[in-house]
Amino acid sequence: MIEVLLLAFALSMDAFAVSVGLGVKTKTFDTKTALKIALFFGIFQGLMPLFGFLASVGIGSMIRSLDHWIAFGLLLLIGAKMLYEGYGENTEEEISQITNKVLLILAIATSIDAMAAGFTLNLLTLPPALSMGLIALVTFVFSFLGVLIGTKGGGFLEAKAEMLGGAVLIAIGVKILLSHTLLA
Repeated sequence: MIEVLLLAFALSMDAFAVSVGLGVKTKTFDTKTALKIALFFGIFQGLMPLFGFLASVGIGSMIRSLDHWIAFGLLLLIGAKMLYEGYGENTEEEISQITNKVLLILAIATSIDAMAAGFTLNLLTLPPALSMGLIALVTFVFSFLGVLIGTKGGGFLEAKAEMLGGAVLIAIGVKILLSHTLLA
């Protein structure tokens, strides 16, 4: 359960960072806008792991002896990407209006990492559906809070959140690898 919550936390950091940026952009907190942003990010972050999970199930028997290495590699790559992006430019600066189309694009962009992380769901203790529900819920909450924090001047948290999420994903990958190689 702890691994899934950590995974959910780490995956939600991309959406949190973007939500903070959107909050900074709007300047005044609007509950309806914050809920809409949180719903877009929560739904996509919760559903995308399904695609990775289904792929892992489809080829699971062929790669059973390597699944922990693949999970480690994917989480390492996703984590490293998030660490790198924590030092990069903010895409929210280019957005002129927060429309459904913009939110859809941002939700897909921030949840692609979750699709790759879905490959690891069969290695965790909770059922995949429950794991995806937790990922969606945690992302929803962090996205809502991100908009609130952003409107209160918390823009400095964007990069820190993304880097923390990347570090947590790398740590989960290392734990999966160690638990399957040292305990096997």
